Amino acid sequence: MNTTYHFDDWDTPAPRTAQDTAARTTSAVPSPCDAAAGTPPGLALAPVNAADKRIVNGKADINQLAPFKYPWAWEFFLKANRNHWTPLEISMAQDVHDYHHKLSAAERHVFENVLAYLTTSDILAMRNIGLAVMEKMSAPELQIYQARQVYEEALHTWTYQHCIESIGLDQQEIYNRYRVVPEIHGKIALANRRLERVMRADFDLTDRANLHEFALSYFFFAVIFEGCWFYNGFTPVFALQRRGLMKGAAEQLQYIMRDEVLHCAFGIRVVRELLKEETLTLDPQALRTLWDEAEAAEHAYASFILRDPILGYNAELHVRQFRFIANRRARQVGVEEPFPGAENALPWLDEQANLRKEKNFFETRVTEYQTGGALAWD
Repeated sequence: MNTTYHFDDWDTPAPRTAQDTAARTTSAVPSPCDAAAGTPPGLALAPVNAADKRIVNGKADINQLAPFKYPWAWEFFLKANRNHWTPLEISMAQDVHDYHHKLSAAERHVFENVLAYLTTSDILAMRNIGLAVMEKMSAPELQIYQARQVYEEALHTWTYQHCIESIGLDQQEIYNRYRVVPEIHGKIALANRRLERVMRADFDLTDRANLHEFALSYFFFAVIFEGCWFYNGFTPVFALQRRGLMKGAAEQLQYIMRDEVLHCAFGIRVVRELLKEETLTLDPQALRTLWDEAEAAEHAYASFILRDPILGYNAELHVRQFRFIANRRARQVGVEEPFPGAENALPWLDEQANLRKEKNFFETRVTEYQTGGALAWD
């Protein structure tokens, strides 16, 4: 089977028509707290009106899934569940040989430090969704997809651990690099600084200044952290894969990339809906600062992991590709491109990230997503 998934100009699903969400009532709706607390015997609550749902600060019952106000969020959940996989399905036998007998010292440095960064990044992503974002979303269809996202971040962490164990790397040394290597720590520290305050349970989103800070933090997380840093971050390993090296690890990163693109698409849709729903505009200077900080951190990181270029890949290409992807994400959100004129430095990246395999049933276990062919990137 030959299956192709295109990532180049993906966007989030289009909104449903009015007919899709027409089953609404006009009755008064209790607050989520009222519904959760229960009612006296013999007294019923009014039915939920989908129009009362909101991204944040909603007034509908948080425990009642339908009627949907955001049917696209439910569609994201269904798509994500078609993407089921585990790292144990992919053989790492050839990677063990490649790492110990084929990779140069520079290539081992790249591979190890990409893993060192990713191991911490996905845990940070899992905590941010579970503690900061999911808890503040007031529509259950949004929370349900994010619950799946939390699971997927844990799955990705398992995948990196599987790679580390399979190859026989020193776990303590690899996991501690994000603490002791300044260029890796810089990206994690920036993410923590941008996300830490909104993680607080008492962060009041009825305050307009706080609401803007939350929107900006979620923009950073979905658009930059997942949409740019993750998307660009797998590229050094894909560069090895193109030369027939570390193919098992690269295949696992392809599955992770598929998940992360869906995460980013969901996040972009949430940002767009939130800004529209709250008549909110992200401050251009605040966005400029976000982009500049992210680019500086990415530049320092690339200069470290690619201090010695590897065949077909170097730090300059990595940073140029970051700028190109950043412009793409900005267009998808509907804000100004941060790096006008940035060109596609790695035209093979989107194609490399796609899952294209021809499997012989009698030679290998098929590791495609169970119903991946049903997914569409609209």
